[in-house]
Amino acid sequence: MRTALLQSSGRPGSTVENLKVLDEAAGRAAAAGAGLLVAPEMFLTGYAIGDDIARLAEPADGDCADAIAETAIRHGLAIAYGYPERAGDAVFNSAQLISPDGTRLANYRKTHLFGCFERDHFTAGDQPVVQAELDGLRVGILICYDVEFPENVRAHALTGTDLLVVPTAQMHPFQFVAESMIPVRAFENQMYVAYVNRVGREGEFEFVGLSTLAGPDGVARTRAGRAEELVLADADPAFLAASREANPYLRDRRPGLYGPLV
Repeated sequence: MRTALLQSSGRPGSTVENLKVLDEAAGRAAAAGAGLLVAPEMFLTGYAIGDDIARLAEPADGDCADAIAETAIRHGLAIAYGYPERAGDAVFNSAQLISPDGTRLANYRKTHLFGCFERDHFTAGDQPVVQAELDGLRVGILICYDVEFPENVRAHALTGTDLLVVPTAQMHPFQFVAESMIPVRAFENQMYVAYVNRVGREGEFEFVGLSTLAGPDGVARTRAGRAEELVLADADPAFLAASREANPYLRDRRPGLYGPLV
């Protein structure tokens, strides 16, 4: 499945403008043959927007979700995007996957909040593995800091995730995560990982870009630079199956030895 990574911070504070940016990117991605477009963490509203996070948060089935479903239908591709999710009095840092026919396939709430900023504005989710079937692949979702915990990605591997999409807001000086950790996560768990970052300065944060889709061989299929960019690469089920056969990490595990770790 050809996967498009939208490296952009959009227009922080404006869901209207960000929906336009997403629609334009979806058109370009579809024209290039993509079946899935992935946007960064908190793309719908912006990340460093303070109390506007709570003001702009909406339910998983809110008006913006409906607008993105219309975009998915119009361009004929699935869309994964980050947004602040309102659920009662709680606000979650969430990511949602919508199918090419506009169906909401999966909604994930970030389980590991990074730093005081996120802990001040969000409630942590408690469902570690969220998946959906898309075009012959099992797609899983994590958000940014979540992927830095090996347990999270291994949980996805053990439940059959083929393509892990990771909307992110990775900031300076942690660019080694995009450069080094993501390819290793893909290799050690035998899956594709689409890590899609914001870019540029936003409030107190400087986002480093470097979005990538890494394969199960630990090789980056594509990598963006430090500017706004749309990059594409393929997640190939046949290559994935062959790689899993050749690399027996999951078969060679000895879970009985790992109890003390948790």
